[in-house]
Amino acid sequence: MSKKLTAAAAVPASFEEAMAELAQLVTQMEAGQLPLEASVAAYQRGSELVKYCATQLDSVEAQVKVLEGDMLKPFVDVGEAAQ
Repeated sequence: MSKKLTAAAAVPASFEEAMAELAQLVTQMEAGQLPLEASVAAYQRGSELVKYCATQLDSVEAQVKVLEGDMLKPFVDVGEAAQ
């Protein structure tokens, strides 16, 4: 198990890859079948993946702001707009 976590410790190739790995880690941890050390390593890797994803999302948000001229409009739910 530690070999798998060590190999997976590389920077993800994409946001989607990071999310898929994070989902897999959550599934493994929720199953409750990991030994304590593996659970701690999985938690640590999950924290790294969450930080990576947050950074990617911040970067994309900044790009969208540039593209939209920093004039982003608040999201309006279709249900709210009909009222």
